[in-house]
Order: sequence, then structure tokens, then C-alpha cells
Amino acid sequence: MLTTLSIREVVLIGRLDLSFHAGLCVLTGETGSGKSILLDALGLALGMRAEARLVRHGADQASVTAVFDLGPGHTVLETLAGYAIPGLEDGLVLRRVLGADGRSKAFINDQPVSVQLLKETGGGLVDVHGQFENQRLLNEGAHRGLLDSFGGLSAGLKKTGDAHKVWKDAAGARIRAEAEMEAARRDEEFLHHALDEITGLDPKPGEETDLARQRTLMMHGEQLVAAMNTAAEELGGDGGALRSLEAALRELERVAEKADGRLADTLDALVRAQSETTEVDALLQTAAAGMDLDPQSLEQAEERLFALRALARKHSTEVDNLSGVAENLAAKVRGLEDGGARLTELTKAESHARAAYGKAATVLSQGRGQAAGKLDKAVAKELKPLKLEKAKFTTVLNDLPEDAWGPEGRDKVVFQVATNPGAPAGPLGKISSGGELARFTLALKAVLAQADPVPTLVFDEVDSGVGGAVAAAVGERLAGLAGAAQVLVVTHSPQVAAKGKHHWLVSKSDADPGVLTTVDALSDKGRKEEIARMLAGAKITEEARAAADSLLEGAGP
Repeated sequence: MLTTLSIREVVLIGRLDLSFHAGLCVLTGETGSGKSILLDALGLALGMRAEARLVRHGADQASVTAVFDLGPGHTVLETLAGYAIPGLEDGLVLRRVLGADGRSKAFINDQPVSVQLLKETGGGLVDVHGQFENQRLLNEGAHRGLLDSFGGLSAGLKKTGDAHKVWKDAAGARIRAEAEMEAARRDEEFLHHALDEITGLDPKPGEETDLARQRTLMMHGEQLVAAMNTAAEELGGDGGALRSLEAALRELERVAEKADGRLADTLDALVRAQSETTEVDALLQTAAAGMDLDPQSLEQAEERLFALRALARKHSTEVDNLSGVAENLAAKVRGLEDGGARLTELTKAESHARAAYGKAATVLSQGRGQAAGKLDKAVAKELKPLKLEKAKFTTVLNDLPEDAWGPEGRDKVVFQVATNPGAPAGPLGKISSGGELARFTLALKAVLAQADPVPTLVFDEVDSGVGGAVAAAVGERLAGLAGAAQVLVVTHSPQVAAKGKHHWLVSKSDADPGVLTTVDALSDKGRKEEIARMLAGAKITEEARAAADSLLEGAGP
């Protein structure tokens, strides 16, 4: 509930701090005393439209702070928890600062926030009802939620919401599969061509390295063979190293016996050199004979190497990875072949999920129909003492088109009224006059008090245009509402004022400079005097005081 309202420099209010309490809180005062200013100030803190005219003349800025005491788990606190706003467990402070230029700043628990967030938060804390307010009850978007809360349909709502999620998830999977299939079909020719291209070339791991080495050899083959032949001639020719070694060996062997063993090591070395030179000559012969000097072989090696590298570039990969690319392409081709069956399964799953949602939504609609009948009867009972016995309230349920079906079901709920017998029914805010509208909303609130989580209700002259028994009935309903929520009412009716648990008097006084609005909490004696004034007018008589006593006694504790 609202516990404190602090106002600074708003129109006729210079500095004002008000403490509010639970129950029915009444604000009275002469016409023009500033009661509407209080509501404008509260609206400013709740995120309503800010206008430069609200800043008191001569002041640089105006500010309003509203402090709320909420129970744990309130929906507003749960919403704000996602904004990392500090101190939510200790209370909620809404503040709005309005400059003389019309620009404003919004704060929640001293943390800067958007005006939109302030408005959303304020809408969950205070519901303002008056002749000209944009009330929540007039918002058709809120009617379905109010009916569901009244009917206790939370279980059906959850079941429908869960079924809707399953349905939409299934539809999403089917849509994605169709898109993939369509994309695959568009690429089908390319997939088959690319796969055939790679499998036809049949690349082997390491083949690029082998082909590159082979190409290098063949490109320099003639030069290599010529060098090897020249080397072989130098070793084995008529004047080659091998002949020279043979001649040296023969010459030394002829005189070895005469050297007393001194040539033994030399002869061994010559034998080894002769043997190794012979081996080198044979190796050169073999290497030269193994060289492929066929131009066609070189051409074939180059063609395959270049083909492999071109295909790798085409697929933005390495030659050794082409086999992996082929496997991926083959998987996509198989997907095309298997996609039809998978799509059929997904379509079937979506159809089953839609049917399950339809079943849950139907049960929810039936529950809403039953709740609507109970709501209509309950409101009709409330309308009679409010002098609206000829009016008819109807909760209308209409089927939404399928594209509008959602987690909350497939019903559109609208509160409609017909103010006179035979008159066409229409939206609450368009059919009712100002006074009727205030009483209609009061009747609705009296019925929906337990279903609506808003902790503070404000009624601005809900008793306008009525008196006597009707005004007394209005007061009784306001007092009844105050048992389920904090109720603030601005009234000119003594019958309503007498029902208040707490009473404040709004008045104007001369100040320097200008005029100031003041608000005073009234004692029991002050309440009696104020109600007597409301009954008597300009001059308070003893008769008026006696009547005030009677009203206060009849109001109960």
C-alpha cells in the first residue's frame, strides 16, 4: 500500500508530506482547494503524463515521491527484480522530478529508470478511478486477466500456456525443417555435381605432396640424367677414376712383397676405394635408368596436381581435406533423401500439439464462460443499490482468429454495459456517462477486489451526481473494498466521508507569495466538524453537527 506521499513545488503545494494508512482514506475540502492537485502529484510519481504547468510558479522544478509497503512476492517486485534495482526487499520508492521546461526524470529506489518503467510499475501499485481517468478497467486488454483471476482459472491458464509452448515449438521445428528442405532442394543439383566431382577425382591422403615431388623430379629430369651420365663417365670411362684405381692397385701389388708389409694398409684402402667406386658407378647407372623422361608422364602428374588444388580452392579447404568435404556433401544428399520422412514426422507432431492446445484452450474457454456468468450476476447485485438497477453488465467472450491464439487461450474478453433497457450494449467507457462510469467501476471493483492484485485504489468523486441512499451505498462499497485493499477517495459526499477510517482536509491558505494548498489529518472532533460543513454548507448549524454525529455513528468502527 501507499505509505508516504511527499510533494515539492507542485502548483499550489510548496512542501507537503503525507502519511497514509490501511483501510478507507478520505480526502475532503471545498471545491478548488487543491484535491485534484494531490491526484495530479500522485499521478506524476506513478509515471503519468508530465506537464510544465504542474511546476509551481517561480520554482525551478517539482518533485513527488511515493513510498509503498508491499508484501513479499508481489508481482511488481517480481517484475522489477529483473532490472537489478537495489533495496526492493525493504520497500519501494517511486520518484519523479519535473523541470520548469517540462522535462522529467524518473527514479525507483533512487535508481534512474525510464518513465515507461515507472508507469508500468505505478500501474501495478495504484489504480485510479474517476470520471475522466484512463482506468485499467476500461482497458479491454486487461479484461481477460481480471475474469481469469475472478474465476480462479490459474490451473487452466498454466495448462493452456504449456500446451501453447509445445505447439509453437513443434511448429517452429517443422518450419525450420521446411526451410532446410527448400534450401537443400535449391542446392540439390550443386550437391550431386560437387560430390561426383570429388569422388570422381578420388583424392588420397598425402597425394598432393607425392605429386609435387614427382613433378619437380620430372621437370629437371634431363638435367639430372646428364649430370649422372657425366659423373659415371668420370668414374668408369677410359680415363676415369675406376681405371686409375685399378692401375694403382696393380702397380703396388707388383712390388708389395718387397715392401716388408709397409704397403698392406695402402692396398686395403685401394681395394675398398675400388669397391665403393664400383658401387657408386652402379648406383649412378640405376638412378639414371630409373628417371622418367616421358613428357606425357609429366603432363599427367601436373594435370592431376593442378586438378586437386583447384578443387580444394573451390571448396575453400586443403587437398588432404577433400575426402571430409565429400563425406559432408554425401550427408546432405542423404538428408535430402531422408528429409521427406522427417518432415512428415514433424508435421504430425505439430498437428498433435495443436490438437492438445485446442483441447486445453476449450476447457479454459468453458471455465471462462462459467466465470463470466457468475461475474455478471455479482455485478448486477452491486448495481442495484448504486441506482443503476436498469443497467445491464455483460461479460462478452469472442473467439480470436487462429493467428491471435496465444498462451492465454483463444478468447477475447470484453466488459460491456447497456445503461437502459433495450439500449445496445457497448464498451464500458463509451456507453457510460461520467457519474455512471465511476459507479460502474466501483461495482466492478467491489466484485473483483480479491481478483485484482493492485494494492491501492483511488476514487476521484465516485459519488458525483448522487446523494442520499445512493451516496450511502457508495460509501458502504468503498468501505467494503477497503477490507481487501487500501482505498483513497476524494469526495464531496458526507455519507461517503463518514465511512472513512482516516480523514484528511484539503484547504487553501494565503501565503507569501501567492496561495498554498495544505492537507491536515483530522481528529474525531475535526471529522465531525468537516462532515457537518459538508452537510450544512457555508454556515455550520447544530442540526448539521447532529446529523454528522448520526452519520459517524452509523458508519461503525
